[in-house]
Parts: sequence; C-alpha cells; structure tokens
Amino acid sequence: MNIQSIANFQVTSWEQTSYDKPENAPELFRTDVKKVFHGEIEAESCAVLLMCQGDNGGGYVANERVVGRVGEHSGSFVIQHGGAMADNNVAESFGYIVPGSGTDELRGIRGHCSFRHDEHEAVFTLDYEFV
Repeated sequence: MNIQSIANFQVTSWEQTSYDKPENAPELFRTDVKKVFHGEIEAESCAVLLMCQGDNGGGYVANERVVGRVGEHSGSFVIQHGGAMADNNVAESFGYIVPGSGTDELRGIRGHCSFRHDEHEAVFTLDYEFV
C-alpha cells in the first residue's frame, strides 16, 4: 500500500562552489544544502548537489539524507533526485528513496519523491511503502 506524505520545506543553508569553469562552456558547481521540513514530515536534511548552469537552462543531481519523522515513523533515509530545466522554464525531474537506506522505524521504506518550488512555497511530496 502506498502512502503519501507532504511537507513544506525551507532551505537553511546553501554553500556553492565551482569545480569546473571553462571559458566557453557551462560552469559546474558542487552545492551543500541543508533543509527543514514541516507538515506530515518533520525532519532535517543535508544534501550534496552537483549542478550545471548554462545560458539557456541547467540541471542537477543530488544525494540527500533526511532525518526525522515521516507520519508516525522516525529514523532516516536517503533520497536521490535530480532535474533539468530548459529555457521554457519547464522542469523535468526524478526522485526516489534509495532502497536499503532506511534506519530505525523507517527501515524498509521505499518510494518516490518530488520537489515543487514557486514564488509562494516549497513543497516536498513523498510516496512510499514499507517492504
């Protein structure tokens, strides 16, 4: 049975450094990010994003550990997510829980996730089950 939990989140730390800056090609960045989640998920996270920003778009991939409570279950798990955005500002993204990464009461958690940002809010949606 799939369960869906939704939370608002805030980025509390964003530290970005360039690791490849060619003259005539898009720059590559490593970004360390920390977040807090409130709602059906009460948690904190830390992530490393590898990012590329070009003139007409960009993309990223990330590993992120989430520690806290999902529904009535406490523990941690790791999500891998990423996305790309072209000049039409339409994002294509993916996100999933890394199988075997759950700890404590979140052991056995599996599923998919998504992030949505706009000028009003930032929302994290987690569709999951326990196996």
